[in-house]
Amino acid sequence: MSNTKPAPLPPDTLIGGYRIIRKLAAGGFGLVYLAVDSYGQKVALKEYLPSSLASRAPGDLLPTVQPEKLSLYRLGLKSFFEEGRALAQISHPSVVSVLNFFRENETVYMVMNYLEGASLQEYIVTARDLKRSKVFRESTIRSLFHDILRGLRIVHQHKMLHLDIKPANIFITDDNRAVLIDFGAAREVLNTEGNFVRPMYTPGFAAPEMYKRKSALGPWTDIYAVGACIYACMQGYPPYDAPQRQEKDKLESALQRLRGVYSDNLIELVLWCMTLDPLTRPQSVFALQKELNREVERQYSRMSIGEKMRLKLENLVTETRRAKLQREDDTVLPGS
Repeated sequence: MSNTKPAPLPPDTLIGGYRIIRKLAAGGFGLVYLAVDSYGQKVALKEYLPSSLASRAPGDLLPTVQPEKLSLYRLGLKSFFEEGRALAQISHPSVVSVLNFFRENETVYMVMNYLEGASLQEYIVTARDLKRSKVFRESTIRSLFHDILRGLRIVHQHKMLHLDIKPANIFITDDNRAVLIDFGAAREVLNTEGNFVRPMYTPGFAAPEMYKRKSALGPWTDIYAVGACIYACMQGYPPYDAPQRQEKDKLESALQRLRGVYSDNLIELVLWCMTLDPLTRPQSVFALQKELNREVERQYSRMSIGEKMRLKLENLVTETRRAKLQREDDTVLPGS
């Protein structure tokens, strides 16, 4: 099979009673289209079409899957379908709404509310480039993740995990709602069951256990990613990925540079969420919510002159890394 990405469905294609307007996004596991229903209402239509398992020629409707990959393709398709069915049972303003899901053209489609706005990733990049001492105000971070955690708690209560929480998958609507999008159940099934070569995780936001087959995943896995997203809102950049941290963990020293800019409580909360050992992280969203919402007087520790001098050298290394990231298109705060 060619490494060419599957061609998107052309505009005006009719699928399950929906008319395709244009492609919105494409990732390793499928495509998302802007479409309209029979009443002319805009919807987002997500198509399961993993590029490492299937191809599709321009103008075709049906995907082509090589025989040796067919069982794995069907396994992911089943998981994608079950994910749509589970998400359709969740009604929360901070979780993407699944309106319909159906099988057609030997694949599965998920119909969701069309959201207008921008991803948290886009907001972070814009705010970071203003080069202020704070990327986001602490009150903004707390308000944003107060909403996200409410939605994530409902997801976990439905025995689901998100498994790909990152700034690109947190959408800020034009009416200032924060919404979790792009769940990763199909990714995880394919990663667990098959010899799937495409990474199943986003470096910097994926918990250490996601790098190991058959490791126990749970609410603590999503909580690590939440901590990484808060870190990105504070620093403007993703944290080092888990394998790097396991060799030499620089997370605490990186957060030390933000002492006095953000409260000790928020910095300690990020450290708690991003502990490498899953058992020492918050074990539930409820536990994290309690800490985030705890009414305490915010303390701001100031670094001593010695600490500032010690961290000055580390800043030089960090700035070199940042300059390199800025030169690489779409590698900072990776998208889907």
